[in-house]
Amino acid sequence: MALPQHDINLPEQCHSAFQWVRSEHIESLNIRVDQYQHSNTGASHYHINADNTENVFLVALRTIPTDSSGVAHILEHTALCGSEKYPVRDPFFMMIRRSLNTFMNAFTSSDWTAYPFASQNRKDFNNLLDVYLDAVFFSRLHELDFAQEGHRLEFSEPHNIHSELQYKGVVYNEMKGAMSSPVSSLWQTMSKYLFPSTTYHFNSGGEPTDIPDLSYQQLKEFYRVHYHPSNAVFMTYGNIPADQHQEKFEEQVLSRFKRLDKVISVGDEKRYFSPLSIEESYALDAEEDKANKTHLVMGWLLGHSINLEEQLEAQFLSSVLLENSASPLMQALETTDLGNAPSPLCGLEDSNREMSFLCGLEGSTPENAQALENLVLEVLERLASEGVPRPQLEAVLHQLELNQREIGGDHYPFGLQLILSGLPAAIHRGDVIGAMNLDPALEKLREKIKDPDYIKKLITTQLLDNAHRVRLSFKPDQHLEQRRAAAEKARLAHLSAMMSETEKQAVAELAERLEQRQADKDDEGILPKVSVAELTEKLVLTESISETN
Repeated sequence: MALPQHDINLPEQCHSAFQWVRSEHIESLNIRVDQYQHSNTGASHYHINADNTENVFLVALRTIPTDSSGVAHILEHTALCGSEKYPVRDPFFMMIRRSLNTFMNAFTSSDWTAYPFASQNRKDFNNLLDVYLDAVFFSRLHELDFAQEGHRLEFSEPHNIHSELQYKGVVYNEMKGAMSSPVSSLWQTMSKYLFPSTTYHFNSGGEPTDIPDLSYQQLKEFYRVHYHPSNAVFMTYGNIPADQHQEKFEEQVLSRFKRLDKVISVGDEKRYFSPLSIEESYALDAEEDKANKTHLVMGWLLGHSINLEEQLEAQFLSSVLLENSASPLMQALETTDLGNAPSPLCGLEDSNREMSFLCGLEGSTPENAQALENLVLEVLERLASEGVPRPQLEAVLHQLELNQREIGGDHYPFGLQLILSGLPAAIHRGDVIGAMNLDPALEKLREKIKDPDYIKKLITTQLLDNAHRVRLSFKPDQHLEQRRAAAEKARLAHLSAMMSETEKQAVAELAERLEQRQADKDDEGILPKVSVAELTEKLVLTESISETN
């Protein structure tokens, strides 16, 4: 069903605590996006008005780490361990069992943390909204939950204070596993050099060596500043009117806060004046053959992702170069004998405030690094001189248009996919509506590619003349993990030697308290649920409407 024409580009009624900013109908998606701002706190609300009973909610916070302690990641876990209104250990997973949700999750990205859910039942939607709002803005942040989810010291025999100390914690163990992946470690290492001074320099998930440095007080202070409505973006999708959402936001959260006297944002990166060549190592099992296991990757820092024309140009350039085996740079990477295959990092990263373009090889050797660079630059120089055939450019542009109109995949509800497409722009205070509706920018690009010199200039300015370039040789090291384990063991042994008997006893007591906490049964009855009577009433109403029609 199409939206009523009189609604197009006109504001809906909004709650008195909010101000309407703008509205725009996106014809290709048959939605209208309404932008609002909360008058007192400055919180943003984007509502995607759609004729869809699957309503979606997401609240995102700008979370900007200044180290690799994993504070944002640990906070995401800990915030879901009980709140002011629902002081139970695990309300999030309890609601999964008590809800009719079609999606529930939480995400930590490099510069934001988000809590989304979706439901086709309005009562269930409001139940989940109640739990999510309380969890995010009124979290208990119990010290035991920080120890359980983040990190803690524990004896190898928990009740024996003379046994060896160990690090434990859900996020600590999770990131040990994640960073044992060569590709994850490769991306984090490349980011460290592409972004020498901004938040992307750090591992927002947490480096296992740095996670134990995070204190409980630091976690609470990060929460106090970053989990504030002034730093929040509310996004909704579906057929529930915007003012009904806003009434709940105001009543349950926003009326209890004053505007934060701090603006949280990511600044521009300091640019290099000449390219860098770096060698680093990743851990490889001692039993594995390390021959031809080096990753060679080149990366460029590009323009701002919130500049829609720059973002679309970067996507276009990346697709021209790497989209498939016929694309010139991908063809060169696939056919060269310098490595086994193109790097899994090949492509454009456009979710950060400043975008990056990467290409390279896996299954290579460190000695091939210069030859790879020569190969890549030769391809780019040839294209900058000869250009790319017009039909090939039009085919790439056509695919970009299809991607704009055919949102799908990822096993996410359609409304959540739309929300996530606009979230980076919202986080960086860009044009959210423009990010969802690329048609005007696509039309400009269509005109630009009529100029045979356009793609030549784009390759030259974005890549060949761009000095902020990093070449990374990522080599296997069969002894690296052994050295890391030895360093961790020495650190723990030193801690143990410095601890008094009282402090050691406190570690053992913490393990006992956590064990007891896990064994305790929480009262699920304090959490909301949809009753059988309400479900039956809805079913009868739906059947009556069907019979009438």
